[in-house]
Amino acid sequence: MHRKLKISKRFAGLTIIEVVIASTLLIVALVPILKSLTVAQATSTKIEHKTRSLILAQAKLDEIKARSIYDYTNGGDSFAESNTHLGGSYRCNVTDNSGDPLKTVSVSVGYDTDGDNTLSSGEVQVTLTTLLARRWSD
Repeated sequence: MHRKLKISKRFAGLTIIEVVIASTLLIVALVPILKSLTVAQATSTKIEHKTRSLILAQAKLDEIKARSIYDYTNGGDSFAESNTHLGGSYRCNVTDNSGDPLKTVSVSVGYDTDGDNTLSSGEVQVTLTTLLARRWSD
């Protein structure tokens, strides 16, 4: 009743040409995918550095604001700092215009990409600026 279909040996597998064509198509499809993954990873690293820089800059600015409540002149010095180490390869520069009764303080934070222990302008990721007012006279 049921007939068995006979499959000839000739159609039992793949030919070498079919394997080569399939491999070529696979490679052509994988190259752009791998390239986009590399670009995505690099972008992710940049975002991570900027986010960490923002957190560190805000923390430094909060520290300066807290100190300025009780010591507006920072012991007679300005709040300015240069290439302060914040952990890892993150560095910080602080500028202070030393105004009285209102001073402008800027905090720039970035990732030291070239490893020279200085924060150059090309490495700055985030700059936050605030105004500090004298709370009371000494």
